[in-house]
Amino acid sequence: MVALSTAWAIFQGLLLEALPFLLLGVAISALARWLLPQTGWIRLLPRNPLLAPVVGALMGFALPACECGNVPVARRLIASGAPLGTGFGFLFAAPVLNPIVIASTWAAFPDQPWLLIARPCGAFLIAMALTFVLRPVPEHDLLAEALLEERRMTQPLAQVGLLERRSGLVGVHVREAPLPSPAPTQLDPGELLAHSSREFLDLLTLLIVGCAIAASVQTFLPRSWLLAVGEAPTLSILALMLMAVVISVCSSVDAFLALGFAAQVTPGALLAFLLLGPVVDLKLAGLFTVVLKPRAIAITAVAAAMVVLLMGQWVNGLLL
Repeated sequence: MVALSTAWAIFQGLLLEALPFLLLGVAISALARWLLPQTGWIRLLPRNPLLAPVVGALMGFALPACECGNVPVARRLIASGAPLGTGFGFLFAAPVLNPIVIASTWAAFPDQPWLLIARPCGAFLIAMALTFVLRPVPEHDLLAEALLEERRMTQPLAQVGLLERRSGLVGVHVREAPLPSPAPTQLDPGELLAHSSREFLDLLTLLIVGCAIAASVQTFLPRSWLLAVGEAPTLSILALMLMAVVISVCSSVDAFLALGFAAQVTPGALLAFLLLGPVVDLKLAGLFTVVLKPRAIAITAVAAAMVVLLMGQWVNGLLL
């Protein structure tokens, strides 16, 4: 009974600390959907291979959302004709590179300022690396079929032929003026409220599960096991990377979960947990299928894991 009471107390503490950030994130995400035009500014985005992902990553500050709300926004960017680099930069970096996640990281680790710098910088580097890894892959091998068709419908006929628009086959390229931009639209208030409510409930469910797992690990897992893993520079990183993938908790609140075991693991493992989860986890494996093909998802997962492992090793080399 004592162990159950301890687990319940830890669970409540984690949940109550995280809930305000979850609510704030959903509210800002809904406000952005309401105020931001759907199209028009897409054509102003830079096409430069280096600048495009940088702009996409920095858009996370304007459209703060965790990875759950991030995927549909990135998909809409790509479908509307935005450069792939911009869409991927936003997709991979925005779940961490936004004010909500930065604030929650600071609230959870006020005594570790290095983490407040390392996490957004690491997320930015991961987004840039993944964008350049995926860049050589042709669009028809990279994007999901439905998304590819939507994207080609927004391209001028001078760039994409009629046959390409419907089936992905090479068609006759006809010189024609670009298509006019659709008029900006706003969601119906009732639809917006319903969407935000579903998003909040989905995230709350994941948060409760993640808090329960974290509380159970802290209470019932023998401390000697965690200490044995946590003291090994490489094994601790791999263990925390696996935990991030399995727990699949929202990036807005994962810092509070990491707080429970931060003292038992290496700094590089802690950073790896906070970096990998927002890019690769079990929850995102399904969400990513609306943007990427399975082969591209596999490439993304492997590349992200390698980059995070190297970052964790580098941090351990500096701080241990």
